[in-house]
Amino acid sequence: MNVARAKLSTSIYIVRLFKENSELLAASICGVLVLLGWLMLNLNWIGLSVAILCAAYVIGGYESAREGLTTLVREKELDVDLLMIVAALGAAGLGLWRQEYNLIVDGAILILIFAISGALEGVAMQRTERSIRGLMSLTADVARIIRGNREQMIPVEQLQVGDQILVKPGELIPTDSIVLEGKSTLNEASITGESMPVEKAAGNEVFAGTLNGNGALWLKVHQPPESSLIQRIIQLVKDAQTEAPPSQQFIERFERGYAKAIVFIGVFLALLPPFLWGWDWETTIYRALIFLVVASPCALMAAIMPTLLSGIANGARQGILFKSSATLEALGQVKAISFDKTGTLTTGQLQVTQIIPVTERSKSYLLTVAATLEAYSEHPIGEAIVRAAQQRNLFKLEASNVRAEAGRGIEGTIEENRVWVGKLVGLEANTSLPANLEQTCHSLEEQGNTVVWIIQAERVLGAIAVADTIRPEAQGAIAQLKKLGIKHIIMLTGDNERTAHQIAQTVGIDKVYAELLPEDKIHILRRLQKQYQTVAMVGDGINDAPALAQASVGIAMGVTGTDVALETADVILMADRLDRLERAIRLGRRAQSIVKQNIIFAIAFIILLLTANFVGGITLPIGVIGHEGSTLVVTLSGLRLLRG
Repeated sequence: MNVARAKLSTSIYIVRLFKENSELLAASICGVLVLLGWLMLNLNWIGLSVAILCAAYVIGGYESAREGLTTLVREKELDVDLLMIVAALGAAGLGLWRQEYNLIVDGAILILIFAISGALEGVAMQRTERSIRGLMSLTADVARIIRGNREQMIPVEQLQVGDQILVKPGELIPTDSIVLEGKSTLNEASITGESMPVEKAAGNEVFAGTLNGNGALWLKVHQPPESSLIQRIIQLVKDAQTEAPPSQQFIERFERGYAKAIVFIGVFLALLPPFLWGWDWETTIYRALIFLVVASPCALMAAIMPTLLSGIANGARQGILFKSSATLEALGQVKAISFDKTGTLTTGQLQVTQIIPVTERSKSYLLTVAATLEAYSEHPIGEAIVRAAQQRNLFKLEASNVRAEAGRGIEGTIEENRVWVGKLVGLEANTSLPANLEQTCHSLEEQGNTVVWIIQAERVLGAIAVADTIRPEAQGAIAQLKKLGIKHIIMLTGDNERTAHQIAQTVGIDKVYAELLPEDKIHILRRLQKQYQTVAMVGDGINDAPALAQASVGIAMGVTGTDVALETADVILMADRLDRLERAIRLGRRAQSIVKQNIIFAIAFIILLLTANFVGGITLPIGVIGHEGSTLVVTLSGLRLLRG
């Protein structure tokens, strides 16, 4: 029974393989025809043999001929596909002219091996793509929706914001939603790469593609299904597959000039040897044809992209999302890394630790005023203040003309008074600070608190102190980066000097730039890039987006990161785990190493085959096997990055 099932499974796999890869089917038919043609030739059935071999040429060489002619007609460029077809047709023509029909078989073998190589490269690339798609395939097609006290199943794409859906135990979450009722644990491995279940209860956000555990969940759709995190990941991966890194672009430009040079040299090799070395014309043309084959840069062309795409797939399995292959390449060259503080080195889950009013107003009023404005902010400090007000069941006041200043604070009109909540930057000249409050706040900042000032009509109402907690893995992550040889690790933060230095000292960062505005971070990053060339920036907030864009590699926290940061960054750490950063850099360096190995191997093998052609006198089939074999070796070498 098990044997029969295994045979059936193998048969299904083979059928699917041929269905997905038409080149593999064409190569298989071509192989059968070449074998039949060779047998007919040995039986001295010349006419039938030539006819069968011609069919092998057409079926096996169609795809290469089509691609080569398309490139020639549309781009006025030569490529390796066309060179292979010319070499095969040259061998066939020479065989018919000299009535040495084995040369026609040689040309057919060239077509066959080239077709097999292309098909195997296609299979290898499909494996990479399937590995990536498999990570993103956990998306539900339908959702169980409750409308008018009726339960019905509808396609996910028909869900609307505000719909309520029910997810039963063991089912996939159909779209990003907020938990209204129920409690369960979710497997978020498809999103974050973390295998440990995460507890979810009312108020928590859940993501499409994650697997519900033992509890039923009532959810409310809060954004369109097409905007869900997993859909954005799928689109980013698709974009990553089509974007060529600088090294690949260079190789492609090199190929165009190289192919022309091969044709030019090939023509001379087909004309000069009889006059220079006394070769006969048949030998000269045969050697020129072998030259066209062995000098073609197929292995060089395959040295880069399979490696980088495999690295992208490997990273996605570990919760590290690279938006492009160029990013993976650049990450392997990083010499310095700068970190934002809040939400990056720390959890970003700030808590209000002290409320200090200086007027007759109560602490509750001070917190209410601050929360009224901070409700319009997405900054973690603002969220902590709003959360503290909600926990005390305080009701917001009416606010108008609210305006946020990135890196400074937020202001608006409350009860006909202009109110400022934030730093004192630029306000000290017009604002008198009570001495005892200033001293108290100074002491709080030395203890690692961040102080937010509340000023109404140039009169200080008081201050609110909030404190953050350092991520448990932050210290270990910084130590790992130093072990990798990254000696320049910097903190860039808008927070005050004392808090910034205390956090930096705890996690092991030596260089700190504090009290920065978003534009200040850009200026510092530019200086760092002049000094260290390739500089990465790790952040999570809206105010980090300009710095993430300026950095050589922008890295965002995937769960706590804002939409703007996620869109701007080049790499996303889906599990918000800083220790994944070390893995990402190792992956980038390993990809670089494999690419270099592949390029050296490809060039060395081309030189070896060229030397053997003119010194050792190799045959056309041997030249083809050497050339296509080196291409396959390089492709498979790149696929090593699919392993963990």
